[in-house]
Amino acid sequence: MKKLELHWQILIGMVVGLLFGYGMTFIEWGKDFVTDWIQPIGTIFVKLLKLIAIPLILASLVKGISDLKDISKFRNIGLRTIAIYICTTVVAITIGLLLVNVMQPGEGISEDTIATLTETYSNDSGVTSKLEEASRQKDAGPLNFLEEMVPDNAFAALGDNSLMLQVIFFTIFLGISMLLIGEERAKPLKDFFDALNDVVLKMVDLIMLTAPVAVFALLANVVVSSGDPDLLLALLKYAGVVLLGLLLMIVFYSLVVSTFTRYNPLSFLSKMAPAQLLAFSTSSSAATLPVTMERVEEHIGVDKEVSSFVLPVGATINMDGTSLYQGVAAVFISQALGFDLTFGDQLTIVLTALLASIGSAAVPGAGMVMLVIVLESIGFPPDKLAIGLALIFAVDRPLDMCRTVVNVTGDATVAMMVAKSVGKFGKPKVKNWDDNYEQVK
Repeated sequence: MKKLELHWQILIGMVVGLLFGYGMTFIEWGKDFVTDWIQPIGTIFVKLLKLIAIPLILASLVKGISDLKDISKFRNIGLRTIAIYICTTVVAITIGLLLVNVMQPGEGISEDTIATLTETYSNDSGVTSKLEEASRQKDAGPLNFLEEMVPDNAFAALGDNSLMLQVIFFTIFLGISMLLIGEERAKPLKDFFDALNDVVLKMVDLIMLTAPVAVFALLANVVVSSGDPDLLLALLKYAGVVLLGLLLMIVFYSLVVSTFTRYNPLSFLSKMAPAQLLAFSTSSSAATLPVTMERVEEHIGVDKEVSSFVLPVGATINMDGTSLYQGVAAVFISQALGFDLTFGDQLTIVLTALLASIGSAAVPGAGMVMLVIVLESIGFPPDKLAIGLALIFAVDRPLDMCRTVVNVTGDATVAMMVAKSVGKFGKPKVKNWDDNYEQVK
C-alpha cells in the first residue's frame, strides 16, 4: 500500500484537530483538557522547529557562501533578493488597498458592534502590549534597523530566535571571511559546517514525522481558545477581504513561478504544501523556516547557495501577507471609525507598511505592531488606536495563520526566481529520514 504523502497527512491532522477542538467547546471540561493534555504536543513541536532554526541558518548560509568561491556571485544574489522582495511587498500592499477601497468592509460595521468590540478588547493585554511595542519601535532612530542588525555578542544572537537578522549578519561575515583566507585554510571549518548542515536537515526529517499529530494539537487549541463567535461573524466581511487578497497573492506567485521559472505552479504548490500547512498551524515564518528550506532545496531543486541566503532573509524581511493585511486593516479601521483617508494617506500606507515589514519579527502577532506604526504614519488619532486594534483583534489569530502561509509561499517564490536568474535551479534530490537507517540499526 502506497504511503500517504506528508501534506495529506498534515491536512488530515488539521481537519481532525478543528473538529476535535470544536467538539471540546461543548464539554464543560473540554477547554481545560485541550490546554493541559493536547496543546503541549503542539508546543513541543514548535519548540523543536525553533530549536534547529538558528543552527540551520548558520550551517546552510556558511556552506552556501563558501561554495560560491566568488564574492561577486554573493553580491548578485543579495541585490536580486532584496529588489524582488521589495517588489512583491509593494504588489501585496497595492492588492490589499484596491480590494478594501472597492469593497469597503468598514462601512457595514454598526455602532453597537464597535462598542461591543471596544469593550471586549480595548483593555486586553494583547492589544496594550502591541501598542507599547509599537511605541518603542517608533521612538527608535532612523538608522536603528541597521544598528540592531549588527550584534555585539555573536553567542547571544545565536541564542535568541528573535535576533535572526543579527545571526544572518554574523554568518555572512563569517562566510566571506572564510572565502578570503583561502580554500585550503578554511577547509576544516567548511567541513564542520557541511556536516552540521546535513545533520540539521536530518533533524528536520525526523521532526516532520510528528507533524500530523502536532498540527492536530495546534489547531484544536486554536479552536477552543477562539473568541466570541458572534463577534467573529460581525467581522466576516473584513476577514473576507483579507482572505481574498491573500488568495490573489497565491495566484500572483503561481503566475510568477510559471512565467519566470517555467515551473508547473500546481507542482510548486503541491511540493510547498507541508511548509504552507505548518505556517498556517504555527503562524510563524521563523518556526516554519527549516521545513521551507527543506522543501525548496530537496523537492523543488533550488541550490543551497541561493536558498541558504534568500529564505532566512525572507523569513525576516519578506512579509507580503502581513503587509497586505496592514493595508486592508488600516483602511477598514479608518472606514469604521469615520477617519477620512486621502490618496496621499494611502501612498503613505504603502511606504510605511513596506518599511515596517523589513524590521518586523517573524513571529505570531508582529503584524499588529506594524499596523500601529502604519496608522500613526497617516495621523490616526492616538486616543482611538486601542479602539482600532480592538476592532480587528477578534479575528487577528486566524488571519495571522493565513497571512503566514502567504509569507512562506512568497519566500519560496523569490528563492526560485533568484536561483533561475543566476543559473542555480536544478533537479531536486529528495532525502528521507531513513536513508542510512539500514547501516546503523
